Parts: sequence; structure tokens; C-alpha cells
Amino acid sequence: MKTLALTLAITLAITLGISGVNSAQANPARDAIVAAFAAQAKAENPAFSGFSAAAGDTLFHSTHTGGKPDTPSCSTCHGAHPQSSGKTRAEKVIEPMAVSVNPTRFTDTEKVDKWFFRNCRSVLGRECTAQEKGDYLTFMISQ
Repeated sequence: MKTLALTLAITLAITLGISGVNSAQANPARDAIVAAFAAQAKAENPAFSGFSAAAGDTLFHSTHTGGKPDTPSCSTCHGAHPQSSGKTRAEKVIEPMAVSVNPTRFTDTEKVDKWFFRNCRSVLGRECTAQEKGDYLTFMISQ
């Protein structure tokens, strides 16, 4: 099953032209998560043509108005630079989001789903789309 997931992730990355991922940052579990978001994005939007690190960067750094007033941006808690640690509103340290600094980041499906569910609602006031999740991950993988 792991071999199939890895093969699908690599095929999908090549087919969709997902950029910004180097071999030092490759991880079969993370690749499978990205591939699952790509399949979901394609199901949600047949015109889906791949994820964008630039769109993920914009999502991460932009100020949003739909969520909680004290969390208008991902960078509110995670910090302006994904390579650095952030802090929760309760001052708990959040490890860096960038895969180059935190290579185990985004390798556990349950954790990825849990934090997207919580943080998208907090920042955006809604769940993130598969496109947004994939763009965000593609950005963090490129960092």
C-alpha cells in the first residue's frame, strides 16, 4: 500500500507539475497526503491543474476577515517566517512549519487533518478547500 501511495504521489507530482519539492524534503507519508489533497481538489474542481507554492504563501501571509479577530492570519501564531518557531495565543511554542527545518512536519494524516480543521476555522471562519490545503503544503514543502 505504501509503495502504491508513493507511486501515485510521484506520478501526480510529475503530471501536475508540483514544484518546489526537492529530494531532501521528499517523504512518502507527506507525498501521500499531498496526493490525497490533489485527488480531492480534482474531484471538487475538474479544472484543477496543480498546487501553487505562491498561492500557499499568499494564504499563509494574508490577513483574513472571516475567522476570529485575534487570528486574522496563519502568521499571527506561526510567525512571518515558516523557518522560525511561532507561539500560540497562550504562549505555547509552535515548531517551525517549514519542512527544511522540521522534516517530520506534515507526515501524519491525522495531525494534518486536525490542524487544518482547527486553524482554517480560526483564521478563515470555514474549512479550507483541498486546493488551499495543497497550496499551503506545497509552500511549506518549498521552504
